[in-house]
Amino acid sequence: MTPAFLTIPSPLGPITLVGTGSGLTGVYFENQSHWPKDSARWIPEADPARFASALEALDRYFSGEKKPFALPLDLSSGTPFQRSVWKALRKIPFGKTITYGELAEKIGAPSAVRAVAAAVGRNPHAIMTPCHRVIGRNGTLTGYAGGLDRKRWLLAHEGVKPAG
Repeated sequence: MTPAFLTIPSPLGPITLVGTGSGLTGVYFENQSHWPKDSARWIPEADPARFASALEALDRYFSGEKKPFALPLDLSSGTPFQRSVWKALRKIPFGKTITYGELAEKIGAPSAVRAVAAAVGRNPHAIMTPCHRVIGRNGTLTGYAGGLDRKRWLLAHEGVKPAG
């Protein structure tokens, strides 16, 4: 099925939602790293109602609601390892952070910190799969596909003030 997309405004600039009948396949910031190579084949969504639950969830998040996202996400773009990392990311509570090393331990791969970091960077669901909650070992901000300014904003929005 050809993915459909809808671009919406947000406090962090335009966000593009992408989905198929299997669920939301992506949530992307404008100009973020790792933009999907197949985006040229996406079709504009004529009926925004298709994305109603995602729009409502993002609206609640930006309004300060501290509930986890409970939307069906299509993770089929990832490898089994990436999917395990993305699923673990979804368990990080609002307003909390963990390090890449802690995340590697949570998925049972404590020696795979670099691979975990690479999978975090390829997360296709910005905000909804909260990779912004993963920080460096010393508590500082590290890379974020959406840009460090956005990561800083998201963490501040959740009441987190990382080191550095």
